[in-house]
Amino acid sequence: MPVYSYNTVQPIAPRQWGEEPHVLLNRVAVKMESVLLGKRDTIVHTLTALLAGGHVLLEDVPGVGKTMLAHACARAIGGDFKRIQFTSDMLPADVIGGSVWDGKAGELVYRPGPIMANIVLADEINRTSPRTQSALLEAMEERYVTAEGETRKLPEPFMLIATQNPVSYEGTSRLPEAQLDRFMMRLSIGYPDLRDEIRLLEQYSNETRVEPRHMMPVVALEEWLGMQREAAGAHVHPGLLEYVALVADASRKAPELALGLSPRAGRDWLKAAKAKAYFEGRGYVLPDDLLDTAIPVLAHRLAARPGTVLQGGAIAPLQRILRETPWPASVRPESASGGGRK
Repeated sequence: MPVYSYNTVQPIAPRQWGEEPHVLLNRVAVKMESVLLGKRDTIVHTLTALLAGGHVLLEDVPGVGKTMLAHACARAIGGDFKRIQFTSDMLPADVIGGSVWDGKAGELVYRPGPIMANIVLADEINRTSPRTQSALLEAMEERYVTAEGETRKLPEPFMLIATQNPVSYEGTSRLPEAQLDRFMMRLSIGYPDLRDEIRLLEQYSNETRVEPRHMMPVVALEEWLGMQREAAGAHVHPGLLEYVALVADASRKAPELALGLSPRAGRDWLKAAKAKAYFEGRGYVLPDDLLDTAIPVLAHRLAARPGTVLQGGAIAPLQRILRETPWPASVRPESASGGGRK
């Protein structure tokens, strides 16, 4: 097979509104970082998932800014934001909506649930029952909801950002594998470093803190949808497709793993790599795009065999698989180490 030359693919042309896509995307990231200080990597991963049409699971301790991240993301792209606070007694109708009696019309009318928004924050999703969790599956995959026997389309773009406290916390229910597999990425915000926490406290002390609800949009929804379509069209060399398939196959044969990567995982990995390339102003995917997105896209879909203790979850075996899986001869990554990046 011939060696692939990345220079044969034309770069993305400047957009009709006057700025190149990666410039606009970086402006969105900078705007979000003004309210979520020092969390550039998490912000970029979140925007990459949204650009790829995926959903994000934020797994972290309380109070580190999970709600702020979701709200800032919605404001930066000019979208509608809704928040669902999940509790143990919540029902599916509380999420997707249902019929209510309209006294003036004299008939039942559909009242949309909070799922009908561009960015939906499913706060503490693991505190509700599996029945209510499963009500999100159709929305996440099909972008439709069915209520009272009628199917309705969700707004575009649509992204679910779910938050989850550690499973060891009292009153939580573990997310089923089928739902975990529908999240394109699992991310963690983490505590701020000392310098950023001092800056945060200074903003509160001086009353200069900018809340997400006061943010002005950087792009319009129509522009964002256009960038989503362009990102989906990024070129992927057949050798990179082969590498994705080889990694998925190796995960299913790994002795320490009981659950390997699904075909959906490979699809999401490609989508995320395309969006990462587009974020950097390229219309083609490099090996490093795959490596940079591997851990957040793939790790949460793997499960250890019973009795196997894995330090750091499935990250260690995933890194081993990425490192040991050979790149096809048609692809010669110049800067990719094959070890996977966090």
